[in-house]
Amino acid sequence: METQSQLTLLDLIEAVAEVTDSEAELVSVVRHLVNSGRVRLIGNFRGAHID
Repeated sequence: METQSQLTLLDLIEAVAEVTDSEAELVSVVRHLVNSGRVRLIGNFRGAHID
């Protein structure tokens, strides 16, 4: 069973930044996670799609 966590965009960026090697990789991973629905954000970016 998957555990659901509530994340802000900042929380997500900080977590992904710890395991990526470049800003380009960071942006790509965050974009994929949000746009694929694997991560749902709360706060100001709730329901957002990242281009």
